[in-house]
Amino acid sequence: MKILALGDIVSPLAVEELGKRLWSYRKQEKIDFVVANGENASRGNGLDAEMARQILDYGVDVITGGNHIWQKNSLREFLDSSKYIVRPLNFPSRSAGNGYTVVDCSGVKVMVMNVSGTVYMESLSCPFGAVEAVLEREKGKYDVALLDIHAEATGEKYALARYFDGRIHGIFGTHTHVQTADEQILPKGSGYITDLGMCGPKNSILGVKSEIIIEKMITKMPVRFEFAEGEIEFSGVIFDFDTTGNETKIVGIRRIKF
Repeated sequence: MKILALGDIVSPLAVEELGKRLWSYRKQEKIDFVVANGENASRGNGLDAEMARQILDYGVDVITGGNHIWQKNSLREFLDSSKYIVRPLNFPSRSAGNGYTVVDCSGVKVMVMNVSGTVYMESLSCPFGAVEAVLEREKGKYDVALLDIHAEATGEKYALARYFDGRIHGIFGTHTHVQTADEQILPKGSGYITDLGMCGPKNSILGVKSEIIIEKMITKMPVRFEFAEGEIEFSGVIFDFDTTGNETKIVGIRRIKF
């Protein structure tokens, strides 16, 4: 079983390009399941319901979120009603949406979890405890478990990965928009990468027009962020799992750009 995990989708232009390329890429690489972070896909940041539906129609099986996921009011009802989009587990229980989902993929039950880091980010409940509770609650109800750690600090992502090594099959970070080069299989068998990177404008700073970010850093004055345009690049990893026996095992992980 091959699972494609895509980094943060940035800008409506990236969503449009996803619609042109993802299904053919899935066919080319024989991808069975796709998960992508979509919290920055809509204009002005965040994700609206219409854009979420487009991403799903274009070949993504489950959308994960992060600290910007509630920025568009139209998404809140969709978060509550759809099993194909999740938000961080460790936000308050009254927040719209769910922190995990279990989706059937040709007879294989794939559980996708989403958690937010707390280092250099909003103060939330413990991400370790939030994920632990889901694993206990859903024990025996899934074949493959995936975790999107939406966090700033690389150390926090790696600590979570080491803690859940051997209990979650695929663990990956999002949020920084910069792909790391540390894809690996951890000692107890989990596939891991610190950050998947970004699906967005290649000629940019984290998806935003470079001159705007540079101006802000030089002048320290408020600026209006605008998504960059031009060539779109998609980045992420492909997890290759053996699901033929009684136990799911990862047999490979590789970074991709397309």
